[in-house]
Amino acid sequence: MVLAQLGGSISRALAQMSNATVIDEKVLGECLNEISRALLQSDVQFKMVRDMQTNIRKIVNLETLAAGTNKRRIIQQAVFSELCNMLDPGKAAFIPKKGKPSVVMFVGLQGSGKTTTCTKYAYYHQRKGFKPSLVCADTFRAGAFDQLKQNATKAKIPFYGSYMESDPVKIAVEGLERFRKENSDLIIIDTSGRHKQEAALFEEMRQVAEATKPDLVIFVMDGSIGQAAFDQAQAFKQSAAVGAVIVTKMDGHAKGGGALSAVAATKSPVIFIGTGEHIDEFEVFDVKPFVSRLLGMGDLGGLMDKIQDVMPADQQPELLAKLAEGTFTLRLLYEQFQNLLKMGPIGQVFSMLPGFSSELMPKGHEKEGQAKIKRYMTIMDSMTDAELDSTNPKLMTESRVMRIARGSGRQVRDVMDMLEEYKRLAKMWSKMKGLKMPKNGKMSDLSQNLNIQQMTKALPPQVLKQMGGMGGLQALMKQMGGKDMSKMLSGMGMGGD
Repeated sequence: MVLAQLGGSISRALAQMSNATVIDEKVLGECLNEISRALLQSDVQFKMVRDMQTNIRKIVNLETLAAGTNKRRIIQQAVFSELCNMLDPGKAAFIPKKGKPSVVMFVGLQGSGKTTTCTKYAYYHQRKGFKPSLVCADTFRAGAFDQLKQNATKAKIPFYGSYMESDPVKIAVEGLERFRKENSDLIIIDTSGRHKQEAALFEEMRQVAEATKPDLVIFVMDGSIGQAAFDQAQAFKQSAAVGAVIVTKMDGHAKGGGALSAVAATKSPVIFIGTGEHIDEFEVFDVKPFVSRLLGMGDLGGLMDKIQDVMPADQQPELLAKLAEGTFTLRLLYEQFQNLLKMGPIGQVFSMLPGFSSELMPKGHEKEGQAKIKRYMTIMDSMTDAELDSTNPKLMTESRVMRIARGSGRQVRDVMDMLEEYKRLAKMWSKMKGLKMPKNGKMSDLSQNLNIQQMTKALPPQVLKQMGGMGGLQALMKQMGGKDMSKMLSGMGMGGD
């Protein structure tokens, strides 16, 4: 996950504080110093870190807290709240609406990943049901149109550009007219970048914006510049009507936290973050879920949205019925593996589960996890229907295991590993037996009548501990409330995927 090192350091500081026998000024001071050190290493501005420490100390006044108050919970909530304040510009960005034509213009310096980000932005909205299109108005950089053409073809997104025309304004207007005729509801214009902020770049941006009248201007910025992002975002904001920011290259740099906090200080909303080179390595940036995942508290609402995106509505009632019965077959496991692989990078998905530390799956290890899932699916491809639909573990005799291993080209040990994983997940699934199902069969409307004991029983012990035990779970339920609570429950039902 993005900023895994920063999240791990803050989580460790909070865990050490929670393990202390008595929470006093010394323990609080050590915890805050550790968090401050982690933020400074991530290139967050010193003044912002100092202000955060002061604010937490104001909220957590140990002397005035009543006896019996859960000090650990108050400190954790104060840290969460202050990190959210640090990253929240307090301003929302324009959101395109499906079916209503919107024009989005991308601006930024050369080398920030602007052209790739245009395609990622289009692909994200395409998966949400939009009809996006791309216009290459970058005539300054050689190969810009070729790059956009290649990316757009790969993502199956219509594009427009010219090898002959050198006037970016003319290309932008022609592309706009063409895609309006084709009823595209999201027209994305990629503009030229320069090596530094110079007058010619801002003048060209102004001319393209004047001719196309975009609904939103997005500034694409390199996350590796850290707190220097403040000056860059401010300069662009003053020269163009920048409505939102996308921070790229957040996957491999320690200065990402500094970049995010610096942009927030300019009151410019960050809407997405680029987390890799691939087209699906692109995350919506929403402050509270982001901080929640950073601290290992998960984002079950976001996980539920991903599940809804990949799972057809007609499959949901069937899955919920099986969940209520508590029956978990190998076929069901296969289907959920398929859904998991459609959700995007596996580390990103796992970081949405409470109790999952982002350091458990560093960037390079995601491929191993994905390969393991594909290996398990290959093994299941060599099973009969009876084996896939059985709930009886005794059915898997030694001769059957050997036949499956030969058929899938795997070792017997691999088949046994897969069956052990299945048993573990089946045990977890069985604890959800008796869930009251919604009448409409939609996962997002799962009943909120599940009692706290049933939820505690369903969650793995280490996850429950990370959430702060039963008290922490109750606080989370209260905090999420309403519709989000049903999302959380349905997310838990899918927890064994």
